Amino acid sequence: MAAEKDNSAVLTFLRGLTLLKQGAEARVYRGEFLGKPVIVKERFRKEYRHPTLDEKLTHRRTVQEVRSVLRCRKAGISTPVVYFVDYTSHCVFLEDIVGSVTVRDHVNSAQRSETGRGGLEALAGKIGQILARMHDEDVIHGDLTTSNMLLRGRPESGEPDLVLIDFGLSYASALPEDKGVDLYVLEKAFLSTHPNTEALFDALLKSYTAASKKSSAVIGKLNEVRLRGRKRSMVG
Repeated sequence: MAAEKDNSAVLTFLRGLTLLKQGAEARVYRGEFLGKPVIVKERFRKEYRHPTLDEKLTHRRTVQEVRSVLRCRKAGISTPVVYFVDYTSHCVFLEDIVGSVTVRDHVNSAQRSETGRGGLEALAGKIGQILARMHDEDVIHGDLTTSNMLLRGRPESGEPDLVLIDFGLSYASALPEDKGVDLYVLEKAFLSTHPNTEALFDALLKSYTAASKKSSAVIGKLNEVRLRGRKRSMVG
C-alpha cells in the first residue's frame, strides 16, 4: 500500500510540472523540487509488452541510468545530480542544468562565427578526455550526441564545464566493442549534425586515445565498426 501511495503522490506531483517532451521510452518534465530546479524523467508503461516483462525491463533501465550517472560523478565527470528516484513510478528526479547550452548549439553558433571557430578544437579535445574517463569506468552512454552534452559556465576558471546528460540507454560494459560502438554512434551523429567537421572529430579521437588507458583496443573496434558500416552502405 505504501508503494501505491508513493506512486500516486509522484504522479500527482508530475501533473504540476511542465512537459518538455515525450519520446518512445519516457516523458521529460521541468519544474521545481524541494526548492531546486529539476528535470524529471518518467518511464511509462508500454502497452505492447507483457506487463511483467515491461515492468522488469523498465525497472532495469531505470536502475542502469541512475547507476551510470552516479558512477560518472564518482569518477569526477560532470553529470546532473540525482535528487530522488521512485522505482514504483519509474521516475528519476535530476538537477536541471540552468544557464547551460548544448554542445550542438554551441558548435553551430561557433561555425557561423569567424572568431568562435578557434575554440572548437579545444572543446573537441575536452570531450575526448571526458569520454575516455567514462569508458575507463566501463560506462557505455548508449546515445552520445552533441545534444546530450551541455556547456555550463564556470566563472572561477573562465572555461565552461562539460556536463553529460541523458543516460537513459546507458549500461556497464568492459568490452572494447561496446565502447567502440559508443564512439561510432557519436561520430555518425557528430558528422551528420555538424557537416565538414571531420578534423574536429579527429581531434576528439586523438584526445580520447591519449587520455584512455584502454584506447588501443577501443579504437581498433571503432575501426572495425566503421568498416562494417561502409560495407553495409555499399550493399545497400
